[in-house]
Amino acid sequence: MKAIGYHAPHPIDHPEALLDIELPEPTPRPHDLLVRVHAVSVNPVDTKVRAGSAPEPGTAKVLGWDAVGTVEAIGAAVQGFAVGDRVYYAGAIDRPGTNAERHAVDFRIAAHAPATLTDAQAVALPLTAITAWELLFDRLRIARTPDGAPAGNAPAADAPVLLVAGGAGGVGSVLIQLARQLTGLRVVATASRPATRQWCLDMGAHGVIDHRQPMAPQLAAMGIDQVDHVASLTHTAAHLPQYVELLRPQGQIAVIDDMPALDVVPLKRKSLSLHWEMMFTRSLFGTPDMARQGALLAEVARLVDAGRLRTTLGTEMGTIDAAHLRRAHALLESGTAIGKVVLAGF
Repeated sequence: MKAIGYHAPHPIDHPEALLDIELPEPTPRPHDLLVRVHAVSVNPVDTKVRAGSAPEPGTAKVLGWDAVGTVEAIGAAVQGFAVGDRVYYAGAIDRPGTNAERHAVDFRIAAHAPATLTDAQAVALPLTAITAWELLFDRLRIARTPDGAPAGNAPAADAPVLLVAGGAGGVGSVLIQLARQLTGLRVVATASRPATRQWCLDMGAHGVIDHRQPMAPQLAAMGIDQVDHVASLTHTAAHLPQYVELLRPQGQIAVIDDMPALDVVPLKRKSLSLHWEMMFTRSLFGTPDMARQGALLAEVARLVDAGRLRTTLGTEMGTIDAAHLRRAHALLESGTAIGKVVLAGF
C-alpha cells in the first residue's frame, strides 16, 4: 500500500524528510478497525516526532494521527461498528500513523464521523477535540451546562473567566467552541495578528487580547482583574509569570506544550494547581476508561451535526503524498498556521 514515512530524522527542507514509500497492509488486532484512509490532518506532534524520533534501522516511520475513512474489516472483539462505516479518530502514538492508504485503529478510540461534514472538514477535529475536551472537562473539571440549556449566550456578570492562550491553533479553536457552547465561562483568547484575532472571535471567544503585549492591562480594559482558569496551549514557560499574576487564588492552569523545564514554585503562594493534558495517555496505557475517547468523539459529532460546533479546517494542502505533507509540516513549523492543516485523497 502507499504510505508516507521517513528513515531518519531531518529538517523539513531536507529532500528525505518525508518520502513516498510502499508498505505491507496492516494486520488488525481483535479490537481493531481496518480503515481505508480518505483524509488526514497534521498536528504539532507530527513535526516534533519527525524531527526527533528515529525509526528502527532498516524501517520507515509513518506519522499522522487524525484520520477519516471507511471501515474495510473489523476485529473479533469490535462492537458498534460495521464494514462500510465512515469513521474518524486520532489514533495512538505507539502505533503506525495514518499517513497510509489503510490503517488499523482500536475501535474504542474511534467514532462515526459527523454526517454534515466532508472528509476534509471532519478530519480537522479528532485529536484537537479530544485534547480540548479532556483539558476542559477531565483536567480542569469545568461543569457542563445542563442539556437543553441555551448555548453561546453572553456570560453572567460574575461568570468565571477562562483564558485560552493560543486561541487560533487547532486545540484553541475547538476549546473556545466547547467552552462557549457547553459551559457558562467567559472565554478570552489570545492572538497576535488581525487574522488570528478574527478567527478566535469567529470561534466564539467573548474577547481577544495580544499575548505579545502585557496581558493584565488588556484584561483590565475589559473589566477583568483576575482569571479563574488558564489553558496554556503554547509557550507556557515564557508566559507563566503573567499567568501567576493574573490567576485568582486557587486558580488552575492546564498545559499541553513541551518544554525542557517548568518552574512551578511560584504557584505555591496562591495555591494554584497545574494540570497536564496529553490525549494519547489513555491509548498508550490502555486505561480502563479508554473508550471515553470514542464516546466523546461521538458527542462531538452529534454537536457538529446539530450545528453547535464547526470544523476548524484552516488550510487544505492537497492530496496525501510526501510533497504535500512536507509543505504542511513547514507551515506548522512556521508558526503562522490558523486552525488545522488537512490533506485528502491518495
